[in-house]
Parts: sequence; C-alpha cells; structure tokens
Amino acid sequence: MYKLLSKLVIYRNIGKDSILVRLADIIEQYQRGNLNKEDTIASIYTQIHNLLDIATEYGFNDNLWHNYLSYLLASVENPFSMSCEKIGAREGTVNKFAKGDFAIFKALFDYDFTPLEDELGIDCFNVITDYKAIEKNGKCYNRSVSEKVQVLSRKISEAKDEHEIFQIVTDFYKYYGVGMLGLNKAFRIGKDSDEFRLSPITNTEEVVLSDLIGYEIQKKKLVDNTKAFIGGKKANNVLLFGDSGTGKSTSVKAILNEYYPEGLRMIEIFKHQFKDLSTVISKIKNRNYKFIIYMDDLSFEEFEIEYKYLKAVIEGGLETKPDNVLIYATSNRRHLIRETWSDRSDMSKDELHRSDTMQEKLSLVARFGISINYSAPSQKEYFIIVEELAKKYNNFGLSKEDLIQKANMWELSHGGLSGRTASQFITYMLSQEHNYED
Repeated sequence: MYKLLSKLVIYRNIGKDSILVRLADIIEQYQRGNLNKEDTIASIYTQIHNLLDIATEYGFNDNLWHNYLSYLLASVENPFSMSCEKIGAREGTVNKFAKGDFAIFKALFDYDFTPLEDELGIDCFNVITDYKAIEKNGKCYNRSVSEKVQVLSRKISEAKDEHEIFQIVTDFYKYYGVGMLGLNKAFRIGKDSDEFRLSPITNTEEVVLSDLIGYEIQKKKLVDNTKAFIGGKKANNVLLFGDSGTGKSTSVKAILNEYYPEGLRMIEIFKHQFKDLSTVISKIKNRNYKFIIYMDDLSFEEFEIEYKYLKAVIEGGLETKPDNVLIYATSNRRHLIRETWSDRSDMSKDELHRSDTMQEKLSLVARFGISINYSAPSQKEYFIIVEELAKKYNNFGLSKEDLIQKANMWELSHGGLSGRTASQFITYMLSQEHNYED
C-alpha cells in the first residue's frame, strides 16, 4: 500500500494524519521488521476505530473502505479538483497525472487485505468491507455528505479502469464541488487558536417554502432575488423584517434547501463576528458557489457599533463585495438600530448634531436593496395556517369547529397570533396520546 501512495502526484496532499497514510505507514513498518506483530495489530485497530468514527459521523454503510477512499477524493482540495469544480474536465497534460492517480485509487479500492489478516490473525478488514450499520435518524449524521459520497463510492467500485474513474470524479467535482464547501450546505465561522475557520453545520432544518403557509408575495420576492443571484444576474441584499414568529428565518432556510443543488451555500454569522466579515469574504470569493451570509434576528442597541463593520462590507469600502456573495438578514425591527428621542434632536448636551447620528444608523437599512415585511397574521389567517398544517394529520380526528376552538384557546395563552404559534399548537396536538398520522 505504501508503494502505491508513494506514486501519487495530484493527490499527494492527502495528509499525513489521514487513515490511509497512517495505515500504509503501519504496514510498511511491519513488513520492514520495524514493528512487532502485537504493536502492528494494536496500530491497525486504532485506524479501524478512526474509520468507524468517520462512518458513524457520515452514516456510511456496506463497504466502509470504499466509502472512505471516495470521501478522500471528494474532500481533497488541490489545483486539479478546484479547477474541475469551476469548469469541469478539460484537455491538458495534467489529466495524465490525474489518471495515474486514479489508477492508484483503483488499486486501493481493490486492495486485498487477506494475506495481511491471515499473517496477523485478525479479521477487521473483512468486516469493514461488508458493514451493516445500525439504522439511524438522519439528524444523527451528516446526510448531505453521506448520500453523495456513497453514490460516488458505488460508481468508482463499478468502474473498469482509471479512464472511467476520471470521468466519474471530474463530473462529481463539476456538479457538487470539492471539499467542505462542496459537500455541505451551511457553515458557521469560528477561530481555532486565533486562526479563522469555517465549520459545516451538518444538520440543517429540512424545510421548504411550501411549508410556510401564506406570505406568497414575500416568498416570491425572496425567490426572484435568489434565482437572479444563482443565475449570475445582479441581485440585492435582503432584509426580512416584521413580527416575531412569522416565518422570516424559515423562508431563508427554505431558500437554502431549494437552491443548494444549484450551488447555493449559506454562512451564518453573529453580531460579535462582524469584524471578521472581510476575512469570510476573502475565503469564499473565488469559489464556484453562490454564498448567502445569513444574519438572524439582527438588531443593535444604541451603544453597539458593530453595524459599522456591516455597512462597510455591504457598500462603502474600497474593496467591492464579490458577485458570488449576498447578505440576507432577519430582524424584528424595521430600522435595525434602536432609536431614542435624543437621536431626533439636534439639541443635546452630548452632541451638537444628534440627527446626524440617527441618519447614520438609518443608512444601514438603506444598504439592503430589498426589504420584505412579514407582519403578524389576522385571526382568520391564523386559523387558515392551523387548518393547512392539521390536514396531514386528518385534523386530529376533530371537526373544523373543534379544531379552530382549540387553536383559539392555545393562541390566547401561548404568544398571540403567528405562524410559530400555529406550529406549536400542532406540535402540542401531536404530543397527545393519539397517533394522528396517516
């Protein structure tokens, strides 16, 4: 195995801490006599343990060895894979090196561990190549990565040679992308030892726009702008504002789910991280995806100045915002920043021109090209939402009148009229003893 890895060219940057490289090193040390039998077995079991951890995290099944090798091919970012992400496979000398590497991966796919297992008296590789995972809820693993990698794994295992693998892998790169940004929908930012990093959000809410009852005009505005964005046309930053529980955040999550296959990605960022916005944008501006930087429940108190970072990024800094980046924000406040009466007066002991301060604050909203109002539903609209949500559960065996009466009683004591209140009422009904599902 180590002889195969030594011949890699394009995929030489797999990483010395990867299971593949460590396993090859263990086998090499054993065959050279530098590692005794007991230590070799222990070291192999450590890598099998690591492989099982990855399989659990991504919900891999059947042949874990093939899944893992496919995961490497899907994850490793190098000039070849990132070029294929943007334009697909093209004629060039680099393809000869790539096909040479894919021939090596073909050999790794077909690698026979039997002689090693017989010599060491172990059976672990035989087990992981015919693995039956315990069935898990989709929220327990990264379904998005799991499904793609396992399809890639099956296609590569059925390929006859490196030429077929070349086509399979480059098509994968062009359609899905490569690395963390290609395999995942959503991300959050953080720092590891003061170093900026993006981390995938592995379990996003599986909601679509049709799940949000009503608000058809608002949804259309959001869809039209997003479709223009992913289609390479000019598009606006969007502010979704209005009453609590009306579906602002749900709309944004649904947009991500519906347009992810077309290259849409989302990065969630919080107010205290706005100073890192420029760094975020620099990391994603040259990738072949459309990124929405998402800010949920955005608002500022009068003493907070983080909005200045946001204003500079949206419009006004020397460096223009890349065409593949938009900002979508939700807020319960129309103007985002809390105003005081003193803001409206030029006569203040603290500042001669306080109205200038107010104009500075209000200018933030103006930098969102589209503002969409999500107002609380009327009582009639609230009942319509309840009825639509209850349909899939046969109205819980209730007449329309009884359902509305219960929904009305729930609303009176649980937060008022909103789509969220309606959804919580449905959850409450489902929590009762009877099973109402079809």
